[in-house]
Amino acid sequence: MKVVAFNGSPRQNGNTAVLINRVLKELTVEGIETDFIQLGGQQIHGCMACGICRKQKNKQCKIDDNINQYIQKMAEADGIILGSPTYFSMMTPELKALIDRAGYVARSNDFLFKRKVGAAIVAVRRTGAMPTFDAINHFFLINEMIVPGSSYWNVGIGRAVGDVEQDEEGLATMETLGKNMAWLIKKLKIK
Repeated sequence: MKVVAFNGSPRQNGNTAVLINRVLKELTVEGIETDFIQLGGQQIHGCMACGICRKQKNKQCKIDDNINQYIQKMAEADGIILGSPTYFSMMTPELKALIDRAGYVARSNDFLFKRKVGAAIVAVRRTGAMPTFDAINHFFLINEMIVPGSSYWNVGIGRAVGDVEQDEEGLATMETLGKNMAWLIKKLKIK
């Protein structure tokens, strides 16, 4: 069992990473292998709407960057975590590029991510996190994925790097999310 997590923040060790790692810690305790990918800060291009992925159906996007490697990791995983800070009430452009391109490729290849477990994680300074949370969850839902709940929305509050460590409720939410995600993945693996 494996979960791949993508950090859409350009800050490698910022608040989004802290929140993602809190979930990954719980997954690891539950015996689930994890993979953390620093997406933010890379040169990732958005979808060009070329439609080649729909024609070729080879589980790849025609654009030559790291996205094809990430689509493969997502296809091989049992669970996918997408995390982003809130930029003007939305996710980072790098995470949006991953969502758009992976989404088109997945849907063009018999719903490649169907019945995988997906979790959105959002870091925010003050408000505006819900549009980001919703947009990430829409990606999961339109790809026929399963979204576990937690004790609150999967949001942590903090401005400066590390501030989210003071958000006790946010950290507790991430721990519960990790436990619920692990439980769900294990249930789905029973045949």
